[in-house]
Amino acid sequence: MTANTPDEPASAAAAPLKPAPLLSVVLSFYNEQAVLPALIGRLRTVLRSERDKGVIHDYELIFVNDNSTDASLDVLMHEFRTGHDLVIVNMSNNFGVSECVLAGMSYAKGDAVIYMDADLQDPPELIPELVARWRNDPEVEVVYTTRLSRAGEHPLKLFVTKWGYRFINAVSDIDIPVDSGDFKLLSRRVVNELIRLREKNPFVRGLVSWIGFKQAQVFYHREERGDGRDSTKMPVFSRKVINYWLDSALISFSDAPLKAMLFLGFVISLASLGYIFVVLFQKIMGWYEPGWPALMAAILLLGGMQLFVLGVLGLYINTIFINTRGRPNYIVKDVTAPDARSHRHDGSGN
Repeated sequence: MTANTPDEPASAAAAPLKPAPLLSVVLSFYNEQAVLPALIGRLRTVLRSERDKGVIHDYELIFVNDNSTDASLDVLMHEFRTGHDLVIVNMSNNFGVSECVLAGMSYAKGDAVIYMDADLQDPPELIPELVARWRNDPEVEVVYTTRLSRAGEHPLKLFVTKWGYRFINAVSDIDIPVDSGDFKLLSRRVVNELIRLREKNPFVRGLVSWIGFKQAQVFYHREERGDGRDSTKMPVFSRKVINYWLDSALISFSDAPLKAMLFLGFVISLASLGYIFVVLFQKIMGWYEPGWPALMAAILLLGGMQLFVLGVLGLYINTIFINTRGRPNYIVKDVTAPDARSHRHDGSGN
């Protein structure tokens, strides 16, 4: 399941330096009724084993239901009645993965919090290694996972993801580990910092890197979806994916597009000024012949550039608008938990 690099010690090589934690596992999902029973079964097997061995003090599974329309909630309620380890957070609307992850973290009570996908592509059996890497180093606050392979993924999606992260790293002030997703362990300190942020359209991967602190890396092979659906047939460029890369990732962490537009405008201005001297020279030499096609080509070129620049400015202005209008990132409808959970339900970060 996992693979350590040559310079990485095995997870059991060092004696634990941190006490056994209360571990919270946060899972955001939408319409996953087919995979939830197997997911909960595997999580319970792994975490109960870790608890019995004294590696963790106890655990809780926090499922954030992003307003699913299938029978996912019924499945969770059945599992809730079979054990006292589930917390079910129901959202009032469909808000998105990142927003639901932050909502789950705000309810988590753990000394360490793991968040992961709910489709079983992230194997629960990797959790013990994440916990061991965190406990074995007193300075580590984040343990992130890097995928050595991704079973059942569309080749175009793999290409976009691979080079998308490299592009974000090149033009922004953050460094996101390439081929690393949303399967991470965060210490309570990092979780508190994430909850404190009030950023709209949160890009959690980027925010974790921006917060800083020492981070450790674990390698693994990502599995296919647990419900048998073919990931290669799922849309690569959906509206949510485009908004994710543009608004959450690029616009939130980089002003490179604005600087590129400034540079482009400067180059076009110099070229236009140079062309004016060419026209004057041709007129003086008697070579100038008015031409409608050349004029229209210049107008269309400059007009297209202006619209492009305005579009980039519009993205940043829209981000400013979203962050100033004061709407919360999410609204929680209700919570089912074995104990009372007190939390501000508007996702404002206050």
